[in-house]
Amino acid sequence: AMALPDRIEGLAIVSDDGMIADDRAIQPDALKLPADQRYFRSTLDQAAALVHGKHSGEGGPDAAHRTRLILTRRIAGLAPAPGEPRAMLWNPEGATLAEAWDALGLSGGLLAVIGGTGPFGLFLPQYDAFHLSRAEGVRLPGGVPVFPGIPPASPEDLMARHGLKPSPAEVLDPAARLVLTIWRR
Repeated sequence: AMALPDRIEGLAIVSDDGMIADDRAIQPDALKLPADQRYFRSTLDQAAALVHGKHSGEGGPDAAHRTRLILTRRIAGLAPAPGEPRAMLWNPEGATLAEAWDALGLSGGLLAVIGGTGPFGLFLPQYDAFHLSRAEGVRLPGGVPVFPGIPPASPEDLMARHGLKPSPAEVLDPAARLVLTIWRR
């Protein structure tokens, strides 16, 4: 049997209307909250690998040290990522997750999905958990949704539809009205 991650978990911070970025596809300062970024990085530190689209790397000083799959339709299946020794380009239409995990040399561990819309949506049927932070009072009309189908659906609708259930919400930063809900299968 080929290797697979033990767990697949998504992490996103969204506005009230379920957006991860504004109408210019930029994450606004209102979603760049220190308490969320600390939580995000501490979860990524536990991951064997990250998966994201070409615009959704987490940046920062840790980025180069993380093993990652970069989703793209520009290649047939799997290819090394140019200039990124710890990354592979992956087209899920041409290679399975098991093949991609194997190409990274991994067995088991946590796969963290960190965006954008397409990657977040791709794994909806498979998440073991989704860490949804919400910056209450922030609205980004016409923005970039966390999952395809928002609107009319909400992120919560879509996660529930895929069999995930919310844990009790936790306030990460009362002043910023930042609330984390972990949805689990």
